[in-house]
Amino acid sequence: MKRTLATLAVAVAPLVLLAAPADAHRHDHGRPATYLLTGDDGGSKFEGIGADERRGVFYVSEVTGGEIHRGTADRAQTTEWLPGDGADGRFTARGITTDAAGRVYVAGGPNGIGTGRPDLWVYSARGELLAALRAPGENVFLNDVAIGPDGAAYFTNSNAPEVYRVALRHGDWGVTRWADATATIEQRPGFNLGGIVVTADRSALVVAQGNAGLLWRFDLRTRAVTPVATGGAALTDADGLVRQGSRLTVVRNFARMLATLRLTADGRSARLVSQVATDPGRVLTTAKELRGRVLFVDSKFDEAVASGPYEVVTDPLAR
Repeated sequence: MKRTLATLAVAVAPLVLLAAPADAHRHDHGRPATYLLTGDDGGSKFEGIGADERRGVFYVSEVTGGEIHRGTADRAQTTEWLPGDGADGRFTARGITTDAAGRVYVAGGPNGIGTGRPDLWVYSARGELLAALRAPGENVFLNDVAIGPDGAAYFTNSNAPEVYRVALRHGDWGVTRWADATATIEQRPGFNLGGIVVTADRSALVVAQGNAGLLWRFDLRTRAVTPVATGGAALTDADGLVRQGSRLTVVRNFARMLATLRLTADGRSARLVSQVATDPGRVLTTAKELRGRVLFVDSKFDEAVASGPYEVVTDPLAR
């Protein structure tokens, strides 16, 4: 759809950090509005993104093959940082994040189901493999990951209402089933738990259940799981979550919408602020903030065989 300047200003008012005009190459200290990913000849699809604020770099995971791409905030072209197609046992990759030391955590989605391959990986900032781990269970689909206030990485499982914890202890990396919410969260057909963020007061994790359109609060001290009260906000197809202070942005992939909510510091409730349509030519999966801007992954999930250009964008809105 076409947007006048007046309409645009109203539509994105709650999303000050989320949207930049598509022609804003010269208006943001020379940083590009679009980042180019290197795809495969047979077509590539992408999903996760992790941002290292200190180093000014970001990482994007490739579903088709499991390659990990790396870019910098000030350059439009990214590079393939880690190979896929079986490297370190990785044939696909999903959620990805970084910790304060610059280590990179990669969720493997279905990589280990029925194969015995790793479900997740941890790399140093230099790309050295630190750990390739199997999660407990035989049907684990690790979807997304966030770093908790304890420095551990917390991974969501889309095939069961579970959260896994990965941490370094006494020099060894280990993974445990940290929370099992089977008694609380109804497992439904399709993708369940996905996007994950830490609350502002660092007391809990907020997790999206995309097929149900719900948000859940996982208490970091007690591991109790409760629904986030959203007043019935439409959140189906919730995928990636981005928290900026009290602003929670929900990337609704195939719904092609961005929902913005005001989340309480403890994550117990959220109030819908706006729903804004995203570019109908893209299926955005998730996003991360880097150097004052939010970067969105164009997955190509709507294409049977994906074709380029493959992009990470700073302007997610419909035009």
